[in-house]
Amino acid sequence: MKKLLLAVSLVAATFSVQAAQDPEAVFNRACGVCHMGAIPTAPVKGDKAAWEPRLAKGMDALVASVTNGFNAMPPRGMCMDCTAEDYQAIIQWMSTPK
Repeated sequence: MKKLLLAVSLVAATFSVQAAQDPEAVFNRACGVCHMGAIPTAPVKGDKAAWEPRLAKGMDALVASVTNGFNAMPPRGMCMDCTAEDYQAIIQWMSTPK
């Protein structure tokens, strides 16, 4: 049931996000270095098992972690011109299984 609720909330959130930037483009220029394996604790794009516990915390908590920095991730996650909506769209894009 939790997985169903998580899936429904992700789909619903997808329709409400109004990102100004293309998530894949931002990932390629600001997020990809760490989230493609350079930092072992950074969840890799599409790794469902790594993203599931993070997504369970809620999108607001994840956006706050990016904005404020978390563990090895610097504040704003190397995207200084991203909005909260951009971060949300990027997180959704990165957490979608390949």
